[in-house]
This record gives sequence, C-alpha cells and structure tokens, in this order.
Amino acid sequence: MSAIIPTPLIRPIRPADNAALAAIIRATLAEFGAAKPGTVYYDPTTDHLHELFQAPRSQYFVAEAADGAVLGGVGIFPTPGLGPGVAELVKVYLRHAARGTGLGRRLIEQSLTWAREAGFQQIYLETLPELTQAVPLYERLGFAYLPGPLGQSGHFGCTIWMLRAA
Repeated sequence: MSAIIPTPLIRPIRPADNAALAAIIRATLAEFGAAKPGTVYYDPTTDHLHELFQAPRSQYFVAEAADGAVLGGVGIFPTPGLGPGVAELVKVYLRHAARGTGLGRRLIEQSLTWAREAGFQQIYLETLPELTQAVPLYERLGFAYLPGPLGQSGHFGCTIWMLRAA
C-alpha cells in the first residue's frame, strides 16, 4: 500500500517565503545549466519576491507542503511595456521533488484564473530551452511561440517567448 501524499496548499506569497523561493529558483536554473546573465538567476528582485509582488495587478502563488516547506511558486506580473491587457507569467519554479506531480500545472492554472479575474486578456512568458520540463508544459497549456520578446522584462538571456489568451 502506497502512502497518501497530502495535496500541497497553494497560497499567496508571504515575506518569510523570499529566501526559500530564491533558493529554489537559483537551484533549478543551475540544475538545468541555465544560471546565466540576463535571467532571474542574477535578477536582484529574485531575493525580494514578496516585495515585488506588492505591485498593483500582480500576484504570486506559493505551493506549501503539509510540513510548511515551500515547494515552489508562480507569479502574474504586469511587466512594463506589455500593455494594460497583457500580464507576464513569471518565476515558475518548483523544487526537484515536486516536479512531475502536476503541481506546476496546478499553480499555472490558478495563476491564469487569477489573471482572467484581474482583467487580463493575454498572458506572455519568457523562458529558456534548457528548461526542458517547463517548455512542453507551456505548449500543452496553449502557449504559442512568438518570434521575439514583448515588454521590458530585462531578461535578455531568455530565448523563448510565448503568448496565450488568459
């Protein structure tokens, strides 16, 4: 008989989550060989996500295990230059052990629901080909490839740009 694993809680970000989330983001990028300039690995906001997501029309969701451990998270952010009807899906990262469980999809779907309710019509994202588990998930969730970047994220190291209806 296999053990029953409790469904992680998904909740808004708290100030105490900053260090755990920054560690998850940087460990994931390093694991996939994507810890390079122009990515969130070197972005100073990575260490201050709670503060970043106090911006109007932004939201960051955290997945929390039954023991209180942060498993990862995902955000919706009104990146400058995208326009009022477009938000960016940002900082989608999970601990290694939480990947492949459906948690990433669940976090993204909750974020998309929040974005629609907040009045966004389209969701944009930037990613890297090295993130071999994330890119196919984005495709399955209906994101279509773009020929170049939108907005002004400052993440010049990203080489994949995608968009979908909210």
